[in-house]
Amino acid sequence: MTTDIERFVAAPFIKEIGRGVKGARSMTRDDAHRLYAAILEGRVSDLELGAILLAMRIKGESVDELAGFMDAASAAFTPLPAPRGEFAPVSIPTYNGSRKLANLTPLLALLLAREGVPVLVHGVSNDPGRVTTAEILHELGVTDATTGAEVHNEFVHGRVAFMPIEHLAPELARMLELRRVLGVRNSTHTIVKILQPFDGPALRLVSYTHPEYLVTLGEYFEGVDSETRGDAFLMRGTEGETVAHPHRAQRIDWFHAGQRALLVERDAPTDDLAIVPDGRDAATTAAWIGAALRGEVPVPPSIATQVAYCVEVSRKIRARSLPVAE
Repeated sequence: MTTDIERFVAAPFIKEIGRGVKGARSMTRDDAHRLYAAILEGRVSDLELGAILLAMRIKGESVDELAGFMDAASAAFTPLPAPRGEFAPVSIPTYNGSRKLANLTPLLALLLAREGVPVLVHGVSNDPGRVTTAEILHELGVTDATTGAEVHNEFVHGRVAFMPIEHLAPELARMLELRRVLGVRNSTHTIVKILQPFDGPALRLVSYTHPEYLVTLGEYFEGVDSETRGDAFLMRGTEGETVAHPHRAQRIDWFHAGQRALLVERDAPTDDLAIVPDGRDAATTAAWIGAALRGEVPVPPSIATQVAYCVEVSRKIRARSLPVAE
């Protein structure tokens, strides 16, 4: 039966990816692209979509599948104009928030902006049971940017731009919302973390939660991504957020032009803990971040190191993108 939107028959794909951890076979990049594009276009039935999301949750994404999903995701939204200036923009995805530690992602973003780096934070505005970066930024006076022009205006004035995912990429936002229906995350939660939101060179800060993603994302960035979508820092997330743990440095790998470089080694656990906010609620965290920005409390050394590397690489990316003088 033909409708205004041609239905995509997903059963052949489900047959391959839905055989469990040991029996499932991964899709080719082209098939993953076709399937995810159909999902984002709303051409897959709810029954098939649920099966696909749970099958991928159990199987896990291959490098080719991530590449195909990203091809479809990149075509589903209009990228933001990359700003000009001394620094390439830094993209900070924030889709986890915090449950135990105070969420210091806003501190990272504000420190970078203070150095003159254009900083885009994109993510969810709220998440039940967690304190989101957006909630803390709002306490600090950062309002949502809903258009590319508003993002550019924040950059012009040296301010952090926060863009909710529903304004950056509405189709992806719809997929993220399915977590509240199914109760588990899906592949889109990985895709938004590796998304390149700009139409020009940028540095993406990418985190992973499960150890196997260090391998998968490392192979992805080395093999298919960095030459076409730009540089990325990859690190173990602090409760899933792309900010260094305040009490110890995590390993940070830098991917650029198909190459991988180790920037920061992981620290051993220590009893010498950094000063952190007393609570994790948005108001308390925002007040502490304000004090840190004023120099009243020290910035955790691990975050200061992360900022320094972001500034250095952002400047290098911009220098690489400038035309060579004749």
